Amino acid sequence: MKAHPCTAITLCLAIAAVSGCAGTPPPVAVDGRAGMEGRIASIDLQPWTYDGNAVVELDTVAHGTVVVELPARWNLCKAPPVDTDILTVGTRVRAVGALAGERRLVVCGDKAHLLMPVGQADSAPRGAGGHQG
Repeated sequence: MKAHPCTAITLCLAIAAVSGCAGTPPPVAVDGRAGMEGRIASIDLQPWTYDGNAVVELDTVAHGTVVVELPARWNLCKAPPVDTDILTVGTRVRAVGALAGERRLVVCGDKAHLLMPVGQADSAPRGAGGHQG
């Protein structure tokens, strides 16, 4: 008896879905903050042109890809502005922010929030809970 062609496709999709769920865990917030280290995979500052949040994607060992949002209106944030001129793809950075979804941080709501290269972040106050990875 020949198997129905949809059976193989359904099986492949099920395996892909389960293996995707078994991947890296999302960041965990402690005292409202999550912190992690990773390499910058992409930087999109275009949303700032219409008051949206800039998006920096980090590749982390512990959590996979994490999106870090940088608000356009820093004057409304407690965190100091992020110096985007020193951020480049491939740079290893430390990010501290509020969780805004499973793999999304927003750098804004606390004076301890930051996104900066690891060497510079080592001298900044850590103030972040969660896993450094």
